[in-house]
Amino acid sequence: MRLVIARCSVDYAGRLTAHLPSAPRLILIKADGSVSIHADDRAYKPLNWMSPPCTLKEGADGDAGVWTVINKAGEKLIITMEEILHDSSHELGVDPGLIKDGVEAHLQELLADRIETLGEGYTLIRREYPTAIGPVDILCRNADGATVAVEIKRRGEIDGVEQLTRYLELLNRDPHLAPVKGVFAAQEIKPQARVLATDRGIDCVVLDYDALRGIEDDKLRLF
Repeated sequence: MRLVIARCSVDYAGRLTAHLPSAPRLILIKADGSVSIHADDRAYKPLNWMSPPCTLKEGADGDAGVWTVINKAGEKLIITMEEILHDSSHELGVDPGLIKDGVEAHLQELLADRIETLGEGYTLIRREYPTAIGPVDILCRNADGATVAVEIKRRGEIDGVEQLTRYLELLNRDPHLAPVKGVFAAQEIKPQARVLATDRGIDCVVLDYDALRGIEDDKLRLF
């Protein structure tokens, strides 16, 4: 991971346009190719970002002080450097991944066992489907035979949609799986996350944990 602290202005050019005026900011360049711009007052959420796959060109357009990030859709994040205060790179190694809490892990187990909750005709391929950037919670097929990747959260926020987006971009490169659709499933989905998911063609499903547990209890009593 590369950490750059710089006084800079940032312009986004794509489906919309946005401008961040000059100020000191943290720029994160991760090994997966993502670039994000951070301020000191927004916790973990970036001011602007570009998800992978994308390319970073330092000194684009003949100006050494301009960095340009371009994604596969041709959208651009243009960072105009005025002063670089810090620039360092660090090797973080392979991350062991997030250990889900009991509720989230149980949601995954219950949904995998009752995959038809997502819709009639759904069939399970496997839980924790491995990828190069971490396991997909559930991989399944819908009634039309299309592959579906499911990301499960207790509380559905924008970072969960971003995580599923990265999985979908990777899975859709596999000709044996493509095209792969996405489902973002959570007990509660924040409005901003729902808007982002819809914009990216990802379906949202609200899970009722108590109802799923009740189905499980009824099923066990039958035996």
